[in-house]
Amino acid sequence: MKKYLMKIGGLIKTKRLSLRLTQQELEDISGVTQSMISKLEKGIADNVSIDILRKLAKAMNCALIDLLPEEDKRQ
Repeated sequence: MKKYLMKIGGLIKTKRLSLRLTQQELEDISGVTQSMISKLEKGIADNVSIDILRKLAKAMNCALIDLLPEEDKRQ
């Protein structure tokens, strides 16, 4: 599970940085706390809901699937 979150976290961080957003700015746009964003990016979040991923994807103007690792996109 932790490996999975680290991969998602890395994708979130990469996307956030490509948009030149700080974690605080992403919080302001998405409504997801900076603390949760930090935990996701570090791969230490205990759980991540689909709702959180939806909020982050919407805030970063991307599809939710773009925040998932490639191996999770296959059946």
